[in-house]
Amino acid sequence: MKRSLSKPAAAPAAEPAAAAGDLFAGLDRPASSYSAHDIEVLEGLEPVRRRPAMFIGGTDERALHHLVAELLDNAMDEAVAGYANRIEIELAADGWVSVRDNGRGIPVEPHPKFPNRTALEVILTTLHAGAKFGTKAYKVSGGLHGVGLSVVNALAEQLIVEVARERTLWRQTYRQGTPEGPPTNLGPVANRRGTVVSFRPDAAIFADGIAFRPATLYRMARSKAYLYRGVELRWACDPALITGEDDGVPAREVMRFPGGLCDFLAGTLGDRPVLTPQPFFGEATAGPHARVEWAVAWPADAEGFCHSYCNTVPTPDGGTHEAGLRAAIARGLKAHGQLIRNKAVDKVTAEDALGGACVLLSVFLAQPEFQGQTKERLTTPAATKLVEAAVGDHFDHWLAQSPEAACELIAALIERADERIRRRQDRRTKRQSATRKLRLPGKLADCTLEAAAGTELFIVEGDSAGGSAKQARNRDTQAVLPLRGKILNVASAASGRLQANQELTNLIEALGCGSGRNFRREDLRYEKAIIMTDADVDGAHIASLLLTFFFRELPALVEHGHVYLAVPPLYRLSRGTTTLYARDDADKERLLKAAFAGRGAVEISRFKGLGEMPADQLRKTTMAPESRTLLRVVLPPAGATAERADTETLIEALMGRRPERRFAFIVQHAPHSNELDI
Repeated sequence: MKRSLSKPAAAPAAEPAAAAGDLFAGLDRPASSYSAHDIEVLEGLEPVRRRPAMFIGGTDERALHHLVAELLDNAMDEAVAGYANRIEIELAADGWVSVRDNGRGIPVEPHPKFPNRTALEVILTTLHAGAKFGTKAYKVSGGLHGVGLSVVNALAEQLIVEVARERTLWRQTYRQGTPEGPPTNLGPVANRRGTVVSFRPDAAIFADGIAFRPATLYRMARSKAYLYRGVELRWACDPALITGEDDGVPAREVMRFPGGLCDFLAGTLGDRPVLTPQPFFGEATAGPHARVEWAVAWPADAEGFCHSYCNTVPTPDGGTHEAGLRAAIARGLKAHGQLIRNKAVDKVTAEDALGGACVLLSVFLAQPEFQGQTKERLTTPAATKLVEAAVGDHFDHWLAQSPEAACELIAALIERADERIRRRQDRRTKRQSATRKLRLPGKLADCTLEAAAGTELFIVEGDSAGGSAKQARNRDTQAVLPLRGKILNVASAASGRLQANQELTNLIEALGCGSGRNFRREDLRYEKAIIMTDADVDGAHIASLLLTFFFRELPALVEHGHVYLAVPPLYRLSRGTTTLYARDDADKERLLKAAFAGRGAVEISRFKGLGEMPADQLRKTTMAPESRTLLRVVLPPAGATAERADTETLIEALMGRRPERRFAFIVQHAPHSNELDI
């Protein structure tokens, strides 16, 4: 099993190398000059090419498709504004993508602020340039930051834009964000207007081997057609690009859905049985420049989804508009329950009501606020009350018009709420049961936080180390489980011995998630299981036994990043007011040369074990998230069959029943022990 550095929950930027170095390393930092000459000023589109992740979230496949989303959003803004009714998207075999609309066309006259450049060139080469910062050209829009088209241009190997405006066709070509010349007048056109943007992504920017997926772009285009009833969206894709992974993707299709989100919901649900004969759908205006549309159905299998949008831009992380919908549904259910004198509905929460529902929500706002350029979460505060007010009355009427269906729905939701309450009681019972079996406080010292998120279980050897850890911990989020001596080696033990081993049984019960076939990750009581052993050979052996246990009995915990190794120091070095900690002998010698060079004796203390460390030192060096170092235990991904087999072979060789395999491994690798990555 390979080990990688982990980021602590309290310090999202990292378990910082600087903090860990200050504690353990005290590394020499070579002197360097720092002057005004070192300050760079990135101009034009250079920041985008230097740091594409800041603008599109990365350079992976998802980010690649985000470029097309930016172009589609611009075209949809023209349609929503009432100037376009047709959008075309085409994926060519050579990697080019084209998005066309029949809107007004990007202006091509000189820009008043930059008279030597056209407005078209300003939009394509200047960040934060566009017509959507106010409400003159667009009442509502998805492109708000003025970076979408310019970012696509910056990250394209080549981009060609054609503008048909005032019966004249213009074309301009760009390469890696730089114009190859001014816009060219191609002459008059009688029956054409709008903008066509064609581009091919720059292979030097995006990860090797990624390409546009027809299925992803097709779903993106289809969702846009559902979101605005007045637009016709034409899809075209070279048939050679459609593979088995793109099942159901046509080479050509014209998409127009007069029913909007209701058609979207019907097409998604298919023939799945639902709890109400008709879905709850509708639309409402809210103010001069705001509109809300929704469609909600409750499938009988409770396998739902929630897709929300703002100005046709998908918001996969939800936001304030989803909060308004949840509030309206929960309030309406409680009000209807009072009318029919069903007090049990009071226990139904918004999560009970919509957790298993199929939800589509679309809002149009004049000045929406998003979280980041990729616009994955709506943060407009007013959207909550706006959506709640728009949906609330309609939901009340919908329930009143179909009393039988409303009663059936409420009964199903009450049953769901009862099940949620039972599960919560079961979790509490399991926690109480585990702590009772471990005879608190002699063994498990639990944390006070009930939820698993943010909590940690420190697994230590012996009551002495456990006592120090209990004093050093944060009682709200950190639990301590002392184990007695070296645990059972599950790789070489006979079947049935695991159940008979009290220490491992205690550990499994404390974790709360079961093991083997009875494993249930959702019942895990702690977010992190941290193995904290002495910084010596015996401690390393105990850690190896515990890692073998997790690998064999709870591999899913390792796969999902729940298992960690603490890194306590072995030495404390001090002179005067300077105190540093060394992990091992090599680290100690390096510190003596680097941080304590010069006159004066250095006081060196070797920790005999965690139980010998004062609580404040243990907290500072090993347990406090802001100053500790954790090693996260990782496994090769499930799809990496060969790597998984190699890991299994290594565990069997080192921990299995055949000592001759361990001996052979030692003979082979002992000369290179410092180079091993195990």
